[in-house]
Amino acid sequence: MDALLNQWLWRQEYWLPPGVTWEDMKETEHIKYPRPLDLLYGVPFAFILTALRFLFERFVALPLSRKMGIQETYRRKPSVKPVLEEFYSKKGKHPLEIEIRYLSAECKMQIRQVEHWFRCRRNQDRPSITKKFCEASWRFTMYLISFLTGFALLVNKPWFWDQQEFWTDYPYQPFEFSLYGYYMLQLGFYSSLLLTLAFDIKRKDLTEQIVHHFVTIFLITFSYCANYIRAGTLVMLLHDAADYFLELAKMCNYSKWKRTCNVLFIVFALVFSITRLFLLPTRVIYSTYYSSMLRFQPFFGYYFFNALLMMLQILHFFWAFMILRMIYRFAFNGMVGNDVRSDVEESEDSGQENSRPLETETKTGYWTTSNNSVSQKTVDNGVARINNGHSKTS
Repeated sequence: MDALLNQWLWRQEYWLPPGVTWEDMKETEHIKYPRPLDLLYGVPFAFILTALRFLFERFVALPLSRKMGIQETYRRKPSVKPVLEEFYSKKGKHPLEIEIRYLSAECKMQIRQVEHWFRCRRNQDRPSITKKFCEASWRFTMYLISFLTGFALLVNKPWFWDQQEFWTDYPYQPFEFSLYGYYMLQLGFYSSLLLTLAFDIKRKDLTEQIVHHFVTIFLITFSYCANYIRAGTLVMLLHDAADYFLELAKMCNYSKWKRTCNVLFIVFALVFSITRLFLLPTRVIYSTYYSSMLRFQPFFGYYFFNALLMMLQILHFFWAFMILRMIYRFAFNGMVGNDVRSDVEESEDSGQENSRPLETETKTGYWTTSNNSVSQKTVDNGVARINNGHSKTS
C-alpha cells in the first residue's frame, strides 16, 4: 500500500518544484517540515467542533436570541389533505396554475383554498428565525475567532506585508507549530460545515457553498502538504476578514435592529471588496501565479494550487453580484432587507399567488394536459369538470 501511494500520490513531481526531492526534505533534530499525516487530526477536530456547535447553539445562542427580543411568528398548520401532501412531497412545492385547478377539483376545494394550503405548507418547512439566529451566531463566533487568531499569528510575519516572502527559501521553510494550529482550526471548521450541511439552512446558493467548502478544504490540505503554508495562511485570513461582519449583520436583521444591520452590511460589502476582490487577486494570486515562476519552474502543484484559487475567485465574483443586488435594494428602499439567498416567509392571508404561464403540454405522474385543459382521464373520473378555472362537481 505504501509503495502504491508513493508511486501515484506522493510522487515528488506533484508536490515539489523541479530539482527538489523528498530526500532533500528530510527532517533533522532542529528542523521540521509539514507532513501530510499531520492533517489526519483535522478529522476528530471536525467532530469536536460539531459537538461544540450543538452546545453553543443550545446554551449560548438560544438564550441570546431571547435576550435580543427574537419572537417567532405564528404559523398556521395546513389541514390534512393526503392528495395535496402527496403532490407537495413528490411533485413540487409550487404547482402550476393548471395543476392547482386539478387539485382543486380532486380535493373538492376552491382554488384559493388550495393556494392557501400550499402557502401554509411551505411556511411549515421554512426554518424558524431562532434557528437562523443560532446558526449565524455560531458562524460569527468561529469566523471572528479564526480572524483574530490568524491576524495575531501573521501580523509580525514578513509575508503578511510583502508577498514576495512567500518564496524565500521555498520549499525549505521550517514547520511552525502555531501555524499548524491555525490550519487545524480552519480545516476542522470547514469540515464540520460539510458534516452539518444536511441540517443547516438551505439557501439559494447552496451549490456554490458546497463548491466553496470543498475547494477550501482542498486548498488547506494541498497548501499544507506542498509547504505553501505562507500563501495558505494569508488566503484564510483574507477570507475571514469579512465573513464575521456578514453573520453579525444577519443576527441584527433577525433581531429587527435594522439600522445596525444596514451599517454592518455596508461595512461587510467594503471589507469583502477590499480583501476578496482586490487584495486576494492583486497580492496573493499575483504572487502565486507570477512571482513564484521567478524562483522555480512551474510544476503540477503550481497549476493545481492556482486553479483552486481561481475557482475561489470566480465564486467571489458570483457573491459580489449578489451583494450588489442587495446594495441596489438598499439604495432605493433605504434598507438592506432580507438576504437575497434566503426564502421569504409568505403571508397566509395573501391573495392569489402569482400565476405561472400554463404550458402547452405538461406531463406529470398525475395527469397529462394539452392546450391548457384537463385531460379526458380526469374528466372521466367523475370527480369534477373544469371549465375556465371553475369546478363543478359531477
